[in-house]
Amino acid sequence: MFEEFKKFLIQGNMVDMAVGFIFGGAFATVVKSMVTNVIMPPIGLLLGKVDFSQLFIALDGKEYANMEALDKAGAPAIKYGMFINDIISFMILGFVVFMFIKGYNKLKEPEPQPKAPAQEVLLTEIRDLLKK
Repeated sequence: MFEEFKKFLIQGNMVDMAVGFIFGGAFATVVKSMVTNVIMPPIGLLLGKVDFSQLFIALDGKEYANMEALDKAGAPAIKYGMFINDIISFMILGFVVFMFIKGYNKLKEPEPQPKAPAQEVLLTEIRDLLKK
C-alpha cells in the first residue's frame, strides 16, 4: 500500500497540481491587493468617498467609528464591505483564469483526426462519382 501511495504522489500530474495550487494562492493574493488598493479606491471616490473595506453593521447595537474600533471592541459585525471586495476579487480571478485557459487551449496542439478505414474512403468516392 505504501508503494502505491508513493507512486500516486510522484505522478507528474500530482506535482503539476501542487505547483498550480502554489501559484494560484500567490496570484489570488496579488488580485486581492489589486482590488483593495487599486480598483476599490476610485470606485469609492466615484460613489461619494466610500471606503468599502470600512462598511459594516455592528450586531451589538453600538456605533463604531471604523473597522479598527469595531475589532478592538471585539464586537460581532456583518462586514459587507469586505464581502463586496471579495466578490470583485473573485470575479477578476475567475476572468483571468478563463483567459488563461482560453489561451492555453489555443496553444495546445489539436488532436489528430483518426483516418477513416479504406473501405469508407472507397465508398465515399463511389458515392461522389455516382452523384455526378
